[in-house]
Amino acid sequence: MSHSETMRTAYDRINAGDIDGFGDMIAEDFAEHEDMGDAAAGKAGVLDFFRSLRSAFPDLRMEVEDVIAEGDKAVARFRATGTHQGEFMGIPPTGRSVDIAGIDIMRFDGAGLVCEHWGVTDTMAMMQQLGVVPE
Repeated sequence: MSHSETMRTAYDRINAGDIDGFGDMIAEDFAEHEDMGDAAAGKAGVLDFFRSLRSAFPDLRMEVEDVIAEGDKAVARFRATGTHQGEFMGIPPTGRSVDIAGIDIMRFDGAGLVCEHWGVTDTMAMMQQLGVVPE
């Protein structure tokens, strides 16, 4: 499977709520470079973060708009949508919908597993859409 296909499969598994299946795609020595709040570092922290995200936004959809792959890295531009139905980052459920943009960069090891991640997500837009930060 190409890195582009692997990246799309990662989003598909998250969208399906298959966090364990997503975890199968991540190397044990995984390094996360995006600030994920209180989440622990490494593979376990990323999986905990996505379990929390899916709990807070059970209808979460991460739709890939573009993927560019070269060498051992792939970059995706995506839109994430969902309805805030559970606590997230200390924010009680608001029932509001969010629609935010993001970019992920994943580096793959020789076995084709994700071994590093860098990301930028429009968290400010999400907070504004949830009504916890003024627009």
